[in-house]
Amino acid sequence: MVIKKKGGLPKAKIKGRYKQRSVKGRIEAFFLDNIGKVVSREQLVKVARDPETGDYRENWHQRLSELRTDEGYTILSWRNRGDLDVSEYLMPHARKRRRAVRRVKISSEAWAKVLERAGYSCEWEEEGIVCGLKEGDVDPIGGGTVRLTPDHKAPHSTRARINAENPNEWQALCGRHQVMKKNYWDHLTGKLNVYAIVQAAPEEVKRKVYEFLRGYFGE
Repeated sequence: MVIKKKGGLPKAKIKGRYKQRSVKGRIEAFFLDNIGKVVSREQLVKVARDPETGDYRENWHQRLSELRTDEGYTILSWRNRGDLDVSEYLMPHARKRRRAVRRVKISSEAWAKVLERAGYSCEWEEEGIVCGLKEGDVDPIGGGTVRLTPDHKAPHSTRARINAENPNEWQALCGRHQVMKKNYWDHLTGKLNVYAIVQAAPEEVKRKVYEFLRGYFGE
């Protein structure tokens, strides 16, 4: 459900350096320091950096997604609220939702086979086009350095139990496409999030959907 614009939402502030060891830990602490406040993309990029070296080695989008899906936090974006702009986020409270079955981690041997099969690049395919970003590349859309991570081919929400030793059940994805896939599925119900799929689709596909809906509703 989209909440209509009400205006005047307070803006988040970075309260010194966040020294948690992981990117996810730093982002989590930042949100918890700013409950009910608007967090910007620029702030997340800054908080995600290594507090000692200033290096930016991971895609913060994926860590943000993990806070939602793995940790159970509610983090809203412009897709949920009309008073948030694109690349703005808001954690309305610190309560965590009940999590699903604990995720299976791929074995090191299976992951090595997945990477070899993938040519050490992202395997996400859409409209016949494979992403192809490699480990260490700069993501031209999401920003940040690409880090390939293992992904269940079957969404965790619909099939939590998966063989950690079978490379055919896994794929290599960059952080941006990990997030995109998670957005396609409601992790609580296991149902497709059709709205998110249409939002992410190319303009040509959006037009086809539009024409279909016009014909369906007769408008």
